[in-house]
Amino acid sequence: AGSRASITIRDILAASQWYPVPQCGYKCMSCCRVFPMLWSLKIHIQHSSQEGYSCKVYYRRLKALWEKEHKEHKEQEAAAPRA
Repeated sequence: AGSRASITIRDILAASQWYPVPQCGYKCMSCCRVFPMLWSLKIHIQHSSQEGYSCKVYYRRLKALWEKEHKEHKEQEAAAPRA
């Protein structure tokens, strides 16, 4: 179910923080293209398969990994003894 979740602006920004772009714009972490606006990057991701890219798949898998990591972290916190 998590792999079908839509990619949000927040997800794109979180991924972009790993590799800042030297010029103004937002870099697609999958195909490395740079877009002038965050909205244009989101549109690119949504329609990437029409352009011959698999960026949407990349971001979906990345989001699924983040959700899995977050869930595991919460489970570890819950299992840890309280002081």
